[in-house]
Amino acid sequence: MTRIWLCADDYGIAPGVNAAIRDLVARGRLNATSVMVVAPTFSRAEAVGLSILNGVTHRAAIGLHVTLTGPLKPLTGGFAPLKEGAFLPVSQMLLRALARCLDKEALVREVEAQFTAFAAAFGRPPDFVDGHQHVHLFPIVRDAVLDAMRQFAPEAWVRQCGASQPLKLSDPKGALIDWLSGAFKKRAAARGIAANPLFAGTYTYRADADFQTLFPGFLKGLTEGSLVMCHPGTVDAELARLDPLTTLREREYAYFRGDRFPQDLAAQGLSLNG
Repeated sequence: MTRIWLCADDYGIAPGVNAAIRDLVARGRLNATSVMVVAPTFSRAEAVGLSILNGVTHRAAIGLHVTLTGPLKPLTGGFAPLKEGAFLPVSQMLLRALARCLDKEALVREVEAQFTAFAAAFGRPPDFVDGHQHVHLFPIVRDAVLDAMRQFAPEAWVRQCGASQPLKLSDPKGALIDWLSGAFKKRAAARGIAANPLFAGTYTYRADADFQTLFPGFLKGLTEGSLVMCHPGTVDAELARLDPLTTLREREYAYFRGDRFPQDLAAQGLSLNG
């Protein structure tokens, strides 16, 4: 069997997401999750609740989900630019990054603060690092993240988002992050930082998206150590306040809990990494 990572993003964003991720880890249906330490409801208790699942058997890698887009707020003072006290929306952040118009010193301070907050909550560095809305791939941001990894998490690996199969015109987000990953992988390799070989899991988050039909397509062509991104959860008021991705999380959660998911994995000769 070819072993892959199935990583649930956004642990920490809201209680309903956290509980769903812990449930799937306990069931052996996830083997990685990345933590959003800037989320208002994230706490030491939420970190402990996740960590204890690795108490007897190591069930899941726990990573840092570097967050630099709104409506979340920075941990550090002086971060700029902001919009109403929060990070910029992802589209504005990307445009500023591409134009090299970000405050590098403020960015480095914020990224380092998130690494420090993770270590304070979990008592150790992250196993891996990725970014909310893939912000870690952006110009300027990528160097801040990779340099912080060398300092604060030298044994960690990083998520790159190079596609596992030819991209479709219907998946512009996948095409964008695949393109950004080219330069990102070179920078990671130059620093001696390991990365997953292939990536899958992007789709257009339309209300009518049929996740259980889409997911088997993500599994095609994956090699050992490849990573599939997902966003399971249940909807609560905090999630609705912070993120537009709501009810689709419940569809993902239902699929991963059900019988079809392990059958789809086995049909492709895949298993989850230990």
